[in-house]
Amino acid sequence: MLQITDLTFRIEGRALFDGASAQIADGWKVGLVGRNGTGKSTLLRIIREELAKGEATGRGDGSIRINRGAKMGFVAQEVAANNQTLIDVVLAADTERHALMAEAETSEDPMRIGDIHARLADIDAWSGEARAAEILVGLGFTQNDLGRTCKEFSGGWRMRAALGGVLFARPDLLMLDEPTNYLDLEGAAWLEVYLRKYPHTVVIVSHDRDLLNRSVTHILALEQTKLVLSAGGYDMYLKRRAERTQHLAAQKEKQDVQRAHMQSFIDRFKAKASKARQAQSRMKMLEKMTEISVPLAERTVPFHFGNPEELASPILEIDKADMGYAAGKPVLERVSLRLDFDDRIAIVGANGQGKTTLVKSIAQKLPLLQGLRRASKNLRVGYFSQDQLDELRAGENVLEHVKDLIPNAGQAQVRALAAQFGFGHEKVETKVEKLSGGEKVRLLMGLTTYKKPHILILDEPTSHLDIDSREALIYGLNEFKGAVLIITHDTYLAEATADRLWLVKDGKASPYDGDLADYKALVLAADRPDEARTHAVARAELAAAEKPKASSPSKATFKQKHRLETAEKEVAKARAALELIDRDLGDPDTFTHKADAEAKLKSRARLQSQLDAAETEWLEALEAIEGQN
Repeated sequence: MLQITDLTFRIEGRALFDGASAQIADGWKVGLVGRNGTGKSTLLRIIREELAKGEATGRGDGSIRINRGAKMGFVAQEVAANNQTLIDVVLAADTERHALMAEAETSEDPMRIGDIHARLADIDAWSGEARAAEILVGLGFTQNDLGRTCKEFSGGWRMRAALGGVLFARPDLLMLDEPTNYLDLEGAAWLEVYLRKYPHTVVIVSHDRDLLNRSVTHILALEQTKLVLSAGGYDMYLKRRAERTQHLAAQKEKQDVQRAHMQSFIDRFKAKASKARQAQSRMKMLEKMTEISVPLAERTVPFHFGNPEELASPILEIDKADMGYAAGKPVLERVSLRLDFDDRIAIVGANGQGKTTLVKSIAQKLPLLQGLRRASKNLRVGYFSQDQLDELRAGENVLEHVKDLIPNAGQAQVRALAAQFGFGHEKVETKVEKLSGGEKVRLLMGLTTYKKPHILILDEPTSHLDIDSREALIYGLNEFKGAVLIITHDTYLAEATADRLWLVKDGKASPYDGDLADYKALVLAADRPDEARTHAVARAELAAAEKPKASSPSKATFKQKHRLETAEKEVAKARAALELIDRDLGDPDTFTHKADAEAKLKSRARLQSQLDAAETEWLEALEAIEGQN
């Protein structure tokens, strides 16, 4: 389907690709991965011929070939804000179907009409409206939305409509660049299933680890200006990369010994007439020997959140509150929720249901319309939203933003604080508009958490972060001692950091008893025909009902319940931390740095002790409760 041969491409003197090659077969689902800024989106644009090799901003060589007659599809931009209905825009995206349908109404040639109808049957044109509706509903639109005009929707929703159009057109080569960035968790879950079933070839740039593990057949990695193709999902790619690096390191070690031995012989005997010929021979061998290079592990700047002083739980309670905007009807009504100091909660619900309204109200960015908010004395709340990236002051650099936090400090202190946020001397004087999306996230995250909040609220923090930075964020959140509320479309991040869910739906916000797997099953079931949906929802609700709950039998006292809940949280937290550190220890690169490896092994032993203690505490708490029954 797609063949890339010896591609070389440079922008402003920097090589993005240098002799890169890859071959993608028909029907493969390929995840294109690599660090931010390495050239993933550029490669898609080169394939689409938006960036012609040899143009003014870049130069390149090599060839890209696509199967003759193959139709490409990609999301170029959002749908225009016009008077066309949503369903009509999506139907028009399949240009062949649209043209044939129009011609069928005007043609007077019986033979041509017969050919048109035969072709319409071949491309399943008559099910078009049903398929378009299914796609749009899967992406988060309601049935009532389908007849509304495009101008009634925001840019983000029109971008979803554009994605719906390219999916409906079913191109032979579908290319997607971070499609989940403008989807919620529900839309991302639907897209994951859709891509698995897609009948043609897909190339998708994504930092969503779950999607890359569950929906692709191959990973195409951009590493040191080369393209490396491997079968399987992202975790399999990581394993093979570690094995490949380990093998190269072993080969290099042998080669270094061989080179040293040759050099020693040359140094000893090049001046002796009897050995001169042999010395010359070894010199030639040494010159011809291709040096094995081991790719260096790229460093990811960690996230560090200062830990606040502990407060007695509950640290925040919302009681029978209406939330929304003063000018209109409440978005959420009669909300009653409680936050403890060590809570880790993911907030789920479709876009437009009120998740952001909820967290803004908790952070006091929005006043309650009605009801009570009871908080611990001196409670500090840190609120991060990707919308706040627009509030960074264009024309000012990193240091100027950091200095706002410590206005009376000297230059050295300001630079030291910027370094804690992940900005070294080479970046601190960079204007914020010149920072990458990920760097802006790091700056805003540092500004948000400087005062060591007791509650850290993150509203879609990962849209501009690559996979390694998301992993670093997981570490940072798991080390943070306060409460965390997170809204994210990244299932992997939510599962690794949260132990409870709040569901925002139909004007209500309340705890959800199941886990993310149960919730995703409900979401996917909602897109099925009525009878199948009824059975699927029933199964998902039954699964959630059968899961062990944090709440204990009614005879237990509040103190006993709290002890059990706290122990359960500690067990979950220790297990999640162990899983992350075991993943690191499974990478052979870890053991190339003895000090780092020893630190990680000590950390693992400490975490294992914590897990053992937490499990013991949980058993004792459970036995104390069951002893009363």
